[in-house]
Amino acid sequence: MAPNSYARDDYNALGDDEFRILVRRFLSENHPPELRSPPKRLHRHEAHPWYMAMSAAGWLAPAWPRQYGGMGLDPSKQLIYVEEFENFGAARVPDHGFMLLGPLLINYGSEEQKNLFLPKIISGEHIWCQGYSEPNAGSDLASLRTEAVLDGDEWVVNGQKTWTTLAGDADWIFCLVRTDKAAKKQEGISFLLIPMNSPGVTVKPIVNLNLEDEFSEVFFDNVRVPKDNIVGLINQGWTMAKRLLGFERIFLGSPRQAANALSKLYGLAVHYGVEKQETFLDRYTGFRLELEDHQCLFSRIADTLRQGRPLGPEVSFLKLHQTGLFQRISEYAVELAGQDAGYLDPIDSNRNLNVAGGFMNSRAATIYGGTTQVQKNILAQSLMGLPAK
Repeated sequence: MAPNSYARDDYNALGDDEFRILVRRFLSENHPPELRSPPKRLHRHEAHPWYMAMSAAGWLAPAWPRQYGGMGLDPSKQLIYVEEFENFGAARVPDHGFMLLGPLLINYGSEEQKNLFLPKIISGEHIWCQGYSEPNAGSDLASLRTEAVLDGDEWVVNGQKTWTTLAGDADWIFCLVRTDKAAKKQEGISFLLIPMNSPGVTVKPIVNLNLEDEFSEVFFDNVRVPKDNIVGLINQGWTMAKRLLGFERIFLGSPRQAANALSKLYGLAVHYGVEKQETFLDRYTGFRLELEDHQCLFSRIADTLRQGRPLGPEVSFLKLHQTGLFQRISEYAVELAGQDAGYLDPIDSNRNLNVAGGFMNSRAATIYGGTTQVQKNILAQSLMGLPAK
């Protein structure tokens, strides 16, 4: 890859403040202005210029080791990277390949799988989606029923995945499939890679309340996949998936969503001229104090990552508290906006006054990545020692 002014032999050798300044400079000089703070999740063709800009600079995969084309950032630098991208309003590109699959392949994949898939993720040739949730196995993912049966040198896959993000844009899907029906539900699950152009794969978009088609259902009807597309050991996919989910939840529990919603709430109050009224200031100050508490908790748990220690079940509290706060802020925004909250489009075409969109996003935030009820069960069983149902 050609040298550039952002490349470093070791980003981790930089001080945190120095690295933060470098990230800000990279964003200001490379991010397409028209894609900043998009009101919705961008599709592949829309996000392509930004994807390729990061790829060309070697900034696409912050967590990957340098030998695979990543930045090799330690957890502390990864957190700074994510924080600055979010503060800037950087558009989210189709990231399942480099954020989720790539680290899993690096840890568990064969050399052949690494050599085949990792370079094509970096180049943008392969875009991936995640096949986890099913109609009757969303938060209770271990109850999944999509089945893969070995037939000679191929797996024959039948079943359905749902809420699959940007499935219509993807070239490949990584799936959790049941490969042993007789095993206990957390066992007998394998991690399988499936080309989306395989005969028998059908994608049906799901149009949401925002009239967007970010999600899809994916159906598998006797889809045949090479035997070697299993990652890691057969029937050990659940162990790998749990590792990804724990890392995902610390970022879903970051203060970004609630902080962004609170900033927009104040802008909404200014728009209606109520920012100095006592009733508004009382609610707004309460939210700010809650956010400060959450930021302190996030920093404590993030220190676990910085020290290289594994995340415990307490990471579920981050997601639980952050999404609850995000939801309460969005509800008050609806109250302030009154009848204007019914518009699907932003008020006065101002992206920061997208009250309806923020409200609906806050509903979804308590579901994806593990529902509020599931997070409470994890905390009750793992930290309080309460019995499972």
